[in-house]
Amino acid sequence: MKKRILITGGAGFIGSHLCESLLNQGNDIVCVDNFLTGRKENIAHLIGNPYFELITHDINIPLYIEVDEIYNFACPASPVSYQEDPIQTTKTSVLGAINMLGLAKKTKAKILQASTSEVYGNPEVHPQTEEYLGAVDVTGPRACYDEGKRCAETLFFDYYRQHSVEIKVIRIFNTYGPKMHPNDGRVVSNFIYQTIKNEDITVYGDGSQTRSFCYIDNMIDGIIRMMETNKNVIGPINLGNPEEITIKELAEKILRLSKSKNKIVYKSLPSDDPAQRKPDITKANKQLNWYPDISLEKGLKISIDYFLNSKF
Repeated sequence: MKKRILITGGAGFIGSHLCESLLNQGNDIVCVDNFLTGRKENIAHLIGNPYFELITHDINIPLYIEVDEIYNFACPASPVSYQEDPIQTTKTSVLGAINMLGLAKKTKAKILQASTSEVYGNPEVHPQTEEYLGAVDVTGPRACYDEGKRCAETLFFDYYRQHSVEIKVIRIFNTYGPKMHPNDGRVVSNFIYQTIKNEDITVYGDGSQTRSFCYIDNMIDGIIRMMETNKNVIGPINLGNPEEITIKELAEKILRLSKSKNKIVYKSLPSDDPAQRKPDITKANKQLNWYPDISLEKGLKISIDYFLNSKF
């Protein structure tokens, strides 16, 4: 059955892939974005489709529209973007959640919150399970995003308990792939872009910090599976690839795949940069029957080709 689906932040990296996937499934898509960090290039090929509607709007301002489902992805997601205007970042996470939850309550729509692994802060347990409460610096430069997303989760569960809104909460770990912006501060896009520009790759710290990277197609599959679960599955549920790699190893892998002869240069580590980040996805395995099956090697090759063929 065709559903009318609202995707906030729909012109962003993950949001635009979600718009395309749900549109291809035969749904009626309403993409909402204020283009603070989203890019029209990401959804330009969808404009003109009679079942795709673009609304330029800031979700800090209430929106009244009839929909069946809401995917709330509106918020700057890279450190460069969210630290540029930290107050706006917090507002988008908190006021935006309130406005979208209010819309879900009014229309009786199912609503999914795109939360983040950043709610775990600089984790003291490894890998991170959904039960881990996190170690977040509430006054640090990343707190606008970390605490904003934590508060959004609180609001989702309060609307669930107080108003019986049907909610879904996912915690997204590092995701990469086509449509990433080269200057957004994310490590995969930074490394690939530097390589393409024939520059040395910049690694912060000694490169021993670890991350786990999930290819975008796997992430979109997990997100949609979560929305399609019955009302008893509300989350939070981790979505990410548990294959762990050091930042130095990632840099070396990108240099090798791009056949670059450039080298790695090291700079001082930014404050609050987590030493480790790896999801425990046991719940996603059991409740969503989901496991990421696209290898880092394959995903990086696709991503490198995308950057080589893009005009930035």
